[in-house]
Amino acid sequence: MTNKAITKAKENMNKSIDVLKHDLSNIRAGKANASILNNVRVMYYGTEVPLNQVASINIPEARVLMVTPYDKSSLDDIEHAINSADLGLNPANDGTVIRLVIPQLTGERRKEIAKEVGKEAEGGRIAVRNVRREAMDDLKKQLKANDVTEDEFHTLEKDVQKVTDAAIADIDKVAADKEKEITEG
Repeated sequence: MTNKAITKAKENMNKSIDVLKHDLSNIRAGKANASILNNVRVMYYGTEVPLNQVASINIPEARVLMVTPYDKSSLDDIEHAINSADLGLNPANDGTVIRLVIPQLTGERRKEIAKEVGKEAEGGRIAVRNVRREAMDDLKKQLKANDVTEDEFHTLEKDVQKVTDAAIADIDKVAADKEKEITEG
């Protein structure tokens, strides 16, 4: 049995998982990943634009990002933007491209990052539980308004819990994958 409260809950839980994935993609794991440059904005002809609109980003080696500007005259602006973004990376400008070497993570730093991943995952779980609570409140309103019977309510309640359990399992898997990437990196 599907109900609009369950459909809405599933959509919102999936949004919470997507937000977690996005947030975790910004956490550096000791490997080259173009997404760490997602928040870099370059001043280009008087307008701030995302880096990926003024340059291509490639990964020629496991721990190297190569930024190739579409317009060579913007090379210094791109280098300045990367430095200003405070990513802990030192851009190497050779006149045509910028290379960013991702430093190897220390064991202590890996543990710190893994804790950060855990906090992000817990935030995702909390968001999912809040969505579950909203769905349950919606179902209770439907029961009070006699839109659903007592039996339908209990069935829907179990369905909401199944959707919640699946979302929490997805969050746990995403977090575990990121922690594995960090510890093995």
